[in-house]
Amino acid sequence: MVSKTEETQLNRLENQVDNGGGGAWDYLCLVRKLKVRRSEKVFKYGLSILNDPKKRSALGPEEWTLYEQVAIAAMDCQCLDVTKDCIKVLQKKFPESKRVGRLNGMLLEAKGSWAEAEKAYSSLLEDNSLDQVIHKRRVAMAKAQGNISKAIELLNKYLEIFMADHDAWRELADIYVSLQMYKQAAFCYEELILSQPTVPLYHLAYADVLYTLGGLENLQTAKKYYASTIDLTGGKNTRALFGICLCTSAIAQVSKGRNKEDKESPELQSLAATALEKDYKQRAADKLGLLTSALRSLKI
Repeated sequence: MVSKTEETQLNRLENQVDNGGGGAWDYLCLVRKLKVRRSEKVFKYGLSILNDPKKRSALGPEEWTLYEQVAIAAMDCQCLDVTKDCIKVLQKKFPESKRVGRLNGMLLEAKGSWAEAEKAYSSLLEDNSLDQVIHKRRVAMAKAQGNISKAIELLNKYLEIFMADHDAWRELADIYVSLQMYKQAAFCYEELILSQPTVPLYHLAYADVLYTLGGLENLQTAKKYYASTIDLTGGKNTRALFGICLCTSAIAQVSKGRNKEDKESPELQSLAATALEKDYKQRAADKLGLLTSALRSLKI
């Protein structure tokens, strides 16, 4: 994830290059380091360096990295002829490279030649079954074709091998949520919380899923995870504050007629409602009436 400082640095450097102040190579290096997608700029400035023999030769071994970077950016910009030219140069320099083989598979994807791309990726996996990039490309390809069931199958197989890949767990959770398979999504978020317990995003997403599932036990657990989100964010997560209020209201409805032991103390929801009102007064005073009305409808 890119920090605000890094994003500011990147934008400043981009403006400098755009205005003819130089620093194109530094900009391209920073884009690569931060793993951000600025394809049009990368394509424009990267190609200008590659087309200048003097600038290109000054890069040394980094020249080949730039060819790869421009090839990927050109695919994003639908300039497939440029991608093809870059791959030809790389194939000539590294004739047996699996990395170049991956680029060729991506080019086939960009052309919509799904069967050929699948064949290319399968061949590369035969040589190295632990190539994470190729496994992920196959998932992306299945999604691009609208074959969500295959994407789920491939992701599950991938996670059997690479269980610590947080991005893959998040991707699988997102797919399950989009299909309203909330129990499976909850499992994914449980895995993420176990591996990264201090990331508030996972606590929040898990709470959302449990709240959607409903039922007294799920609602009580959701409330706890909304509370942990608030704790991890220093009380500044508006969604989690709303979540506390919604869970409290839902639990009250479900608990009607039950023993007093099943009912919860109103202290937490009162604090959440107060924090919401304070936040709205500071940032959206004109919406305070709507908030008050909403909280009143929840009987808070």
